[in-house]
Amino acid sequence: MPACYTFPMAGVLQQTGDEYLFYLSVERGASPLTVKAYRGDLADYLAYLENRGIADMNAVTREIVVAYEDDLVHRDLDGKGTRYSPSTVQRRVSMLKGFHQFLVREGICSKDPTAHIPLPKKPDRLPDVLSIEQVDALMEAVDELWDGATSQRNRTMLEVLYGCGLRVSELTGLDMPDIRFEDGFLSVVGKGGKQRIVPISGMAQRCLQAYLQDTRPQLVKPYAKPTAAVFLNARGGRLTRQSVHAVVARAGMAIHVENLHPHTLRHSFATHLLEGGADLRAIQEMLGHADISTTQIYTHVQRTHLVEEYLRAHPRAGL
Repeated sequence: MPACYTFPMAGVLQQTGDEYLFYLSVERGASPLTVKAYRGDLADYLAYLENRGIADMNAVTREIVVAYEDDLVHRDLDGKGTRYSPSTVQRRVSMLKGFHQFLVREGICSKDPTAHIPLPKKPDRLPDVLSIEQVDALMEAVDELWDGATSQRNRTMLEVLYGCGLRVSELTGLDMPDIRFEDGFLSVVGKGGKQRIVPISGMAQRCLQAYLQDTRPQLVKPYAKPTAAVFLNARGGRLTRQSVHAVVARAGMAIHVENLHPHTLRHSFATHLLEGGADLRAIQEMLGHADISTTQIYTHVQRTHLVEEYLRAHPRAGL
């Protein structure tokens, strides 16, 4: 069993936690990032049980799980009243429900104390979206913030994030064989290791072609380990997600958008496609959403935009 999955506590609680993470990784094919997040969530839950003197998972009752959920909701994270977000609480409760279901399936426990505990409701929140004018300004800002090969690389990253609707992990995971210019698409690996085809054309394609021809060779270093990664850092290695986040945030500040996130460019990609008349099912496929309901959030964004335009433009809307 991978050593990185082990927990600091000893005994039965550690063993059950290790087995669940191993199941997620090997049998469910969860990504390393998902396993890492679940490891932290599960460690917190098991530590809570241990602090209450519980060493046998069969001793966990519905009341204990509800008390843990209440602790998550009201936990003061920094002594200043900062709480977990509703989405974080929902993710953690979802994790422990899956954990207890696993224990019953494996015969480790005889009952599931979470069976009749509903997931906490996550408040509806429309995704942040840039306007088309803001996207244009964002791309133009790159030349003022960086120069040389770094500027061209960063401009290309922004164009591909927005032009193809990629997640940041999909962008940094791109390898040279994944690019099919002659067919007009990229092959990307999304959540759960699922591969999909994403169209690329226009400005994103032109920038990527120029980057591969002129800029990437400048970033390759003779002392660095050879890599097939498309986007390289200054040392010639694969660019990290953290580096992309930093580039996007800095470019956002240049156009007066604070805390701009790469996912905002993905949201903008989907919203602008929908506003341009693209089919929702096609957008779902391009984004790699397993469920159409996830993609439908963009119809709400579009409706909100239409209402705003009506209120702004109609001569009698404000009377």
